[in-house]
Amino acid sequence: MNKIKVKVNEKLYEKEISCETRLIDFLRDELRLTGTKEGCGEGECGACTVLMDGIAVNSCLILAAAVDGKEIITIEGLGGKDLDPLQQAFIDAGAVQCGYCTPGMILSAKAVLDKNPEASEKEIREGISGNLCRCTGYDKIVAAIKLAQSRNKGDL
Repeated sequence: MNKIKVKVNEKLYEKEISCETRLIDFLRDELRLTGTKEGCGEGECGACTVLMDGIAVNSCLILAAAVDGKEIITIEGLGGKDLDPLQQAFIDAGAVQCGYCTPGMILSAKAVLDKNPEASEKEIREGISGNLCRCTGYDKIVAAIKLAQSRNKGDL
């Protein structure tokens, strides 16, 4: 067993966990943050993407013990009373169909725009390249990210 101290969505948790517990299982089972989805369990689909210290990571590949002292943001940690601008842009641009990939896609997009608010379409596409979507294709997703980017700049 390992004792970890981790900040998740602005809240500090101190938990004792098994050495084999993956971050995704810790988030979903221990903290009941079920917005993080498991797709492949191999780091190939991006459905489980969360932000760790501002960097998009696949939570299915990280042991929870490795997040001791880190800050994690899940889809539940975005926005507050209102939706995060990226969440609203995904709705407005029709970038959601089944929704399974959406939490991970939004968090990957957030990492891109937080790193570079002026990211080009090519940089946006590269930034979400680790996230698979089987329903929408990527044009509406990229359009949603660009819409959020424009709104953040005050263009719309």
